Amino acid sequence: MRPFLPALAYTLLAALAIPPAAGQGAWSANIDEIRRAAQTIPGPPPRRLNVRKFAESRRTKNFSVKGAAATPSIQARTAFQVVYSDSYVMVDAGMDLDVHRFFGRGVEEPYDAGAAAEVERAVAGARLIVVTHEHGDHVAGVVRASNAASLARKTLLTRTQLDVLRTKPQMPEIRPTDEAARHFLVVDYDRVLPLAAGLVLIKAAGHTPGSQMVYVALAGGREYLLIGDTTWHMDGVRQVRGKDAPWVTEDERAVLDQLRWLNELTRTAPQIVIVASHDDEQHAELVRNKMLGNQIEIRQD
Repeated sequence: MRPFLPALAYTLLAALAIPPAAGQGAWSANIDEIRRAAQTIPGPPPRRLNVRKFAESRRTKNFSVKGAAATPSIQARTAFQVVYSDSYVMVDAGMDLDVHRFFGRGVEEPYDAGAAAEVERAVAGARLIVVTHEHGDHVAGVVRASNAASLARKTLLTRTQLDVLRTKPQMPEIRPTDEAARHFLVVDYDRVLPLAAGLVLIKAAGHTPGSQMVYVALAGGREYLLIGDTTWHMDGVRQVRGKDAPWVTEDERAVLDQLRWLNELTRTAPQIVIVASHDDEQHAELVRNKMLGNQIEIRQD
């Protein structure tokens, strides 16, 4: 994998900006433009995509999908690994047990210390780290690590993500130190940002101000959209329904725009595998069908 190329990426920003079409809402995207962006940086595309679950939150489904029945549902806490022939990129960075307990709100929930340690080692060995958004279960593995300053040097945050972490973090524990904040790779981009061959960030503010999706196009032709927390369960995409979680504050209009776009993609580009970060049922099915790897590959950067 060629490393992140800031000069080339910034040159592409104006050409790749995708303004909302007339009559559309607060957010829109164009899959053809995203695919073109994935081809702008030369080099071999990634070979595979892995997921690792390291914890669970036990909540009823009605919190994840408005109007759903209050049936038991598992929210997987995950990190993803985009594997190239010579290196890999981590998408989200895991979290430690103390941050996990924040999400339990006084209830002890499953935490796999061995899997969390695998994610920690993978983050340390990554060529590049990106996060889908600035919440603790996605970013704590960088900002709370004992080697946070060195990890920051290869962690790409958007300006918005860093600003939120420093001024309005989800919890005080994930506010980065001044030392770490100085070392992050900080970018601003309009609509899409190519990072490497077959890898593109898509701005998707809504769940949080700094939310983004990640498009991955493998060498074999398979395409993925890692949609972070746009929805917690894929029924949100299938039914175009947002969350009903009183502890979450979102830009609901933007999130619904994103869900409509993703729902449309399931019909117009059904070959794209849309992956929600927390949908445990979906991940298990994708692993069974060999569309996601269920292990993290540890290398030294």
